[in-house]
Parts: sequence; structure tokens; C-alpha cells
Amino acid sequence: MRAAEIYYDKVLAGILIEENRKSYVFRYDDNYFNDTGKPAVSLTLPKRQQEYRSEYLFPFFFNMLSEGVNKKLQNSQLKIDENDDFGLLLATARDDTTGAVTVKPVQRK
Repeated sequence: MRAAEIYYDKVLAGILIEENRKSYVFRYDDNYFNDTGKPAVSLTLPKRQQEYRSEYLFPFFFNMLSEGVNKKLQNSQLKIDENDDFGLLLATARDDTTGAVTVKPVQRK
């Protein structure tokens, strides 16, 4: 199991968990979910529901990844399996993303 904290404009919005390669969970942080002034992380993950489950990496997070040659180069340089989209997301979506959402790996204790 791997997990990532999801930030929206540097505010913790939720947690993304890969239970295994066919089971993903996104759960809004309680404080973020209950703050009506905070927007949803994505149109596909509205704040009407606190927890979402999927058999594949949610499209919103998948679309934060590079494609084609850039993705192959990142996988090669970072030594990440080309089928490990969650691993690539953890490695590349920490700071310099296109939108307001960033992804920080949860450190295991």
C-alpha cells in the first residue's frame, strides 16, 4: 500500500491511497471537506462525497502525468516501472504542476 497527501493551493485537501494496482481510494481531509469555502480538487471528485474508490488511478491524477517520450524519459531516469503510474505521480507531482494540485508521498513510519 502506498499513499500520498493531496494539496490544493498548499492546503491539505485529502489523501490518495493505492491499496494495490486495482484498488485506489481518494478521501477528502475532514477539515477541507467541511470548509464550504474550499473548492473540489477536481470536477470528477466533487465535495458531495468524502471518499471515492476506483479500480484504476483516478483520471484526474492520471492526467497529471507526462505522456509519450517525456513519460518514457521520466520512467527511465527515475528508475520507475513504465506501468507504475502511481509511483510516477509520487515522483513528479510534488512541486511543479500545471494547476493548483500537488502530490506529496506519505512517509511510512
